[in-house]
Amino acid sequence: MAAKDRREELIAAAFRVMVRDGVTKATTRAIVNEAKMPLGVFHYCFSSREELLQEVLTRFTFRSAEAARNALQEDGDLGVRVSKSLGAFWEGVELGPGEHQVTYELTHYALRQAGFEELARRQYQGYLEVHQGLLREAAEIDGIRWTVPVPVLARYLNAVLDGLILCWLVDRNSEDSREVLRLAGEHLLTFAEKKE
Repeated sequence: MAAKDRREELIAAAFRVMVRDGVTKATTRAIVNEAKMPLGVFHYCFSSREELLQEVLTRFTFRSAEAARNALQEDGDLGVRVSKSLGAFWEGVELGPGEHQVTYELTHYALRQAGFEELARRQYQGYLEVHQGLLREAAEIDGIRWTVPVPVLARYLNAVLDGLILCWLVDRNSEDSREVLRLAGEHLLTFAEKKE
């Protein structure tokens, strides 16, 4: 197996272990056992466990953003496309609750482990960059400008989605959660104005 393929399998195995057993149990040994590889392969593919965890987060963020980005590019006015984009993202939440729970566990784990704080910072910086990219893309497609600076609006959107996901992971109230998502989308539109 090529090194690239081994890396991919180790990333997938790490996610499986964390979803099933939690972040603290996702030791290097547990991950290589899940991938059915010798321990030495891990050190050949990754310089550290932190590097592997960063790759897990990067892949997760990309997958979550891809559905939202695809929906944003569909036909319709800005309101329809924002609604579809948020809906596509939310569908991923409901289909993969374990994966989303892992991201919260990773955040708290990184903040509490000496030397891992940078992992949490990069995790949330990645989320903010995704939101900024989607907001800029929406503005370009529709010929609008946001009346609030895009970095602030991205942080607002991230905070709403973060809180909503965590609340849903606790109570699984999809009906009310989707209504909150609708309200957030409508509120987001109040910050859009046509370019002159």
